[in-house]
Amino acid sequence: MDFKDNKTIYLQIADRICDEILLGRYAEEARIPSVREYAALVEVNANTVMRSYDHLQSREVIYNKRGIGYFVSPGAADLIRSLRRERFLHEEADYFYRQLFTLNVSPEELAGMYRDYIKNQTTTEHPES
Repeated sequence: MDFKDNKTIYLQIADRICDEILLGRYAEEARIPSVREYAALVEVNANTVMRSYDHLQSREVIYNKRGIGYFVSPGAADLIRSLRRERFLHEEADYFYRQLFTLNVSPEELAGMYRDYIKNQTTTEHPES
């Protein structure tokens, strides 16, 4: 896994696991890889992954069945979307809007780009056979 310098590694791993939940790789109540398995997968120390799992567990995205492993909590996808939406709207949107304003991107241009993005995502996820 390629890591960015602007965010701690354990949070990047937690984000990746959340992405995998949102994409359906791990369903509700499904077991996720063990700490050691995931550490090998992303090529980091197991302690770093344990910190990611602790972070996700504290936010009730995953839970531990003692002696069995970690599992995706019921409603985790909705919770992740809600947490990310709040973070975006309260922490990132202001910067995003400032960039749009300073770059003179019109609301109409942005709306068109967003419509194209959604169309692209829909055709990528559900290509016609």
